Amino acid sequence: MNTPPLAGGAAGPDALRPLLGTVLDALRDGAEARGGPLPAGGPGRVAARLREATGPVLPETGRGPHEALHALVRALAEGAADPADPHCAAHLHCPPLALAAAADLAAAALNPSMDSWDQAPAASALEARTARELAALVYPYGPDGPAHPYGPDTSVPPYGPDTLAHPYRPDGPTPPYGADTSPPPYDPDDAPLPYDPDGSPHPYGPDTSPSPRQPHLSGTPRPLTNLTHPYRPATPTLPGRTHEDDQPDALVTTGGTESNQLGLLLAREHARTRHTEPLRVVCGANAHHSVHRAAWLLGLPEPLTLPTPDGTLDPHTLHTALTDLRHPGSPGAPAVPVLVCATAGTTDTGAIDPLPTLADLTRAHGARLHVDAAYGGPLLFSATHRPLLDGLHRAHTVTLDLHKLGWQPVAAGLLAVPRAADLAPLTHRAAYLNADDDTEAGLPDLLGRSLRTTRRPDILKMAVTLQALGRTGLADLVDRTLAAARTFAGLIDDHPAFELHSHPTLSTVLFRPTGADDTTVATIRRRLLHQGRAVLGRAATPTGLWLKATLLNPHTTTDDLASLLKLVEGHTPR
Repeated sequence: MNTPPLAGGAAGPDALRPLLGTVLDALRDGAEARGGPLPAGGPGRVAARLREATGPVLPETGRGPHEALHALVRALAEGAADPADPHCAAHLHCPPLALAAAADLAAAALNPSMDSWDQAPAASALEARTARELAALVYPYGPDGPAHPYGPDTSVPPYGPDTLAHPYRPDGPTPPYGADTSPPPYDPDDAPLPYDPDGSPHPYGPDTSPSPRQPHLSGTPRPLTNLTHPYRPATPTLPGRTHEDDQPDALVTTGGTESNQLGLLLAREHARTRHTEPLRVVCGANAHHSVHRAAWLLGLPEPLTLPTPDGTLDPHTLHTALTDLRHPGSPGAPAVPVLVCATAGTTDTGAIDPLPTLADLTRAHGARLHVDAAYGGPLLFSATHRPLLDGLHRAHTVTLDLHKLGWQPVAAGLLAVPRAADLAPLTHRAAYLNADDDTEAGLPDLLGRSLRTTRRPDILKMAVTLQALGRTGLADLVDRTLAAARTFAGLIDDHPAFELHSHPTLSTVLFRPTGADDTTVATIRRRLLHQGRAVLGRAATPTGLWLKATLLNPHTTTDDLASLLKLVEGHTPR
């Protein structure tokens, strides 16, 4: 038997080329055989077809590369839930761009391991550079001044007259990248209180912020007003740190779950150096389940979960909770170190917590702020929708995820911080990977860039996409996708047989047949799944169970959405 060829080296491409032809043919054949967004028949039938098509996974004698590739890839494609189908819209499960998938092939062929420089010389440099540029989108001002991370903006002014579509147009033309007149950097544990929380019924003066979106109400979202410019993140310069350590940075992760865990870990380590009590995590009931799992994994107390009946974390509720955590007789000082976890794009509705007001509260109470922007973070690319993330830059850590509204193959997550020095708690030594004398000699230390050791160069597909499309190209994809959600909400609102939960903030739309109870909603969803006709999610809210359409396909048309609604209508029990 001949030794199978390798994917790398100068001969690798020639070995790959005929195999890729087989893979692409199998992908096409499988998709045509499936004929819809999901294989019909349910779990049992799908598993049976897979067994029939593939045979034993480990036969005594191999069947050869082309036959094995075609059989298994075709079977997987035929049995796949295909997010490229406009009727596959249940989850934050995006259809990846072809160019990103092609870049992922190159990453697999080269196979760098991102745990030491001698395994990933160029890949580690690309990761460092790309991660910093993405972090600068979240934290556009470094400690040296208000210069925009991409230099002077020569594009069409994003906040000038007539450039923002309703309902996201600010009231004034002042751009958010104006002069920095914000307070100086602060440390959460040493920050003076800007007010006495006990001296006013409302901790931050009259409430002029938009109220949280009410569920199950028609009408368009309220326009954003009084946009404030960003100010420097609340992280003081530490003695002895280099200029690079004071710049924004990001870690590449497997997605929002890992990023949230890292955000809690950094907060825990920060608290350990200043407190004897364990870190307390405060979040809304709208927070992603990974926040609770991360607290469990890190040995922290169960998070204090605040009710979010309107879908977003209410500032008054948070103020009360933070006040209750204070030491008696010590105004403003928390009894324990506190991390508040806010969300910019909830899983169920796509709602965004009132970030500026929550940042004011956490600062006033001496707490840290983590924002899970796994879903909503890519709005930073869009001049039209970026104002929805006003206040994001004030968080101590921010979760991002480009395998949602970034159209990357899984995995493509990040955790952004305002200063690279904030990642110091992750420093770790293993003599065979990052010996002290190697680091002192100038070899980059990669082990502190992740809790994982071996990891793929997932940054390549992200960097290729960023460079190929640019910020305006990505903004167009974001804007198209959010516009499709508004279109779908309009179709539902105008249809007498359906009711709309609320107009979408991002690309998630909740709806159900008028008057349908929870059992009916669940039955409709499962019927569509079993027949392979449509993949819709489900969301439980205070007003009952709803069908959930999470639109992430920028190619979706109005006709696609109308036919999806017709499918649901046709599967509604009479």
